[in-house]
Amino acid sequence: MPVPVFEEYEPAVDCGCPGCALRRRTAAVLPVRYGGHPAAHGARRALVFVTAAGMVLSCGAAEAAAAAGRGARADTAADPQPATPQGAVGPLGAGGASGPPATPQTAPRATTRADIINRAKTWVTAQVPYSMDSYWSDGYRQDCSGFVSMAWGLGTNEWTGSLASFGTKIARADLQPGDMLLFHDAADPAQGSHVTIFGGWTDHTHTHYLAYEQTPPHARKATTPMAYWTNSSQYVAYRSKGLAAGVSDSGSATQYPGTAAFGPGADNAHVTQLGKLLIAQGGKRFYTTGAGPRWTDADKRATQAFQLAQGWTGKEADGVPGPGTWSLLLEGTGRKIPAAQPGGNPNGATAFPGRGFFTQGQSNSHVRRLGAQLVKRGYGRHYTTGPGPRWSEADRRNVEAFQRAQGWRGGAADGYPGPETWRRLFA
Repeated sequence: MPVPVFEEYEPAVDCGCPGCALRRRTAAVLPVRYGGHPAAHGARRALVFVTAAGMVLSCGAAEAAAAAGRGARADTAADPQPATPQGAVGPLGAGGASGPPATPQTAPRATTRADIINRAKTWVTAQVPYSMDSYWSDGYRQDCSGFVSMAWGLGTNEWTGSLASFGTKIARADLQPGDMLLFHDAADPAQGSHVTIFGGWTDHTHTHYLAYEQTPPHARKATTPMAYWTNSSQYVAYRSKGLAAGVSDSGSATQYPGTAAFGPGADNAHVTQLGKLLIAQGGKRFYTTGAGPRWTDADKRATQAFQLAQGWTGKEADGVPGPGTWSLLLEGTGRKIPAAQPGGNPNGATAFPGRGFFTQGQSNSHVRRLGAQLVKRGYGRHYTTGPGPRWSEADRRNVEAFQRAQGWRGGAADGYPGPETWRRLFA
């Protein structure tokens, strides 16, 4: 039998066969110029030879394994836990370079959250190939730390061992789009480390987020478990020191301004921005004259409708935007406010606002409107002082009486208005 010729090969990113899997793990050996040991490269070539030989000598089993692996990974665009070796600190546009590392900047360039995300998107759109030796047309090295250096607008190519000096450590709960999640492995700094750009939470549980990252085979944006697939507990959240004071080029705030910016008596640009964001997410029906700087009941109702649409309850759906609400609205990653339920003109005063307005502790204009209509229809006998804005047992008993008058029993007559109760009451 003729002896086959073996050569190094590039594994398919979606192939799960033993050969490709081993090749992916051994392909990213640190070059000698960055401190890698020459023996490591010899070992890598030997592993590739042995792997290839094994595949030829047991082709039947290997092909079966490859077929099974490809089937199992057919829906995966990239290895979820890729090896991400990186280069050292260096100037922009360096051709792979030698010489001492560049001195890190002490004053990061001023930037905004919108700028950071937009820069990250340019690499994702261009599908910039992953490389620790190559530099993209903008001068940044095409590895994970070069990607973050580019997104943050740094004037040098940094690495995971230096990026922290350009940021301020924050709690993960305070993460906002444009912040970074950094894991620097001191035991294996060049290959064991990784860094991503936080792009916003994907849901209210805050267990997954949109990660912008440079990873084999190319830059990507992907839903990622918090904080990453591996070494999750060791990722640290940082905010760029060069981040402008929460204002983007268009003049809209991107940093959460705090609860003090919202609520009765508030009159500021943040309220206007909140209204515009809510309208964009399906809350137009709550506003009769559009978004404005003065806090109104329309802002609270629209905010609560958005929070309820995320599946939140209790204090998480109180109608006042918190950091989670603000982040989802800015990124547009949350569930949109659903259209009005049956029960009237969607833009009218009698559209069913949602069940969340009629629970213990709620106080709003919908409760008062409900009570007034119950009295008008002859179902207000349980009120002692007339209907008011705070939900009470009297409201529940009057609603129950109306529901029973419709012939409903059991859970259909529990005293809490739903879309059909509302429709019939205001018909």
